[in-house]
Amino acid sequence: MTDTALSLWPAPLRSGAPVEPPRAIRIAYLGMVVALLAGVAEAIVRIAALLEREEVDVASLATGLAMRLGIYLVVLLVAIRMTHGARWARLVLTVGIGVIGLLSLVIEPLAALLSADKFGDLFANTTVESATIGLFRVIHIVAVLVAIPAMYHPEARRFFSPASGESSGQTRAQRQ
Repeated sequence: MTDTALSLWPAPLRSGAPVEPPRAIRIAYLGMVVALLAGVAEAIVRIAALLEREEVDVASLATGLAMRLGIYLVVLLVAIRMTHGARWARLVLTVGIGVIGLLSLVIEPLAALLSADKFGDLFANTTVESATIGLFRVIHIVAVLVAIPAMYHPEARRFFSPASGESSGQTRAQRQ
């Protein structure tokens, strides 16, 4: 990507020649960014819908939004560390996003599916709001399902190999 102000690609950690991560890592990072953007968009739609109700606890909504955005910021920072070869970051993303986060995304739709008497009942009360939330949820899930396997592609495994100096605490940018 180009070095523009709106670039989604993280800047090198240190000045000097940055180490270009392999294609699989770039795909994993972009998958994480897409998942985060879909999560933010879903949160915005949910909050907008809740704000239209008569009795709404704005303080509770603000607290929930702040917590969600805080989590998303941490995930983004960990994803950036992953692009610099941090093995711990790949593990944190795998467990946090690939297991816990993915489960949190599919539990609600699975519960609705299991509680429905007929498949058609799932769509009986569909609104523009619920369809939009569902679309963002699907994008979020697909992005995670692309990102996590990409982090374990053979070229990505070589990028994270301990023989490359990561075990000594040295980042890829520092080794160059």
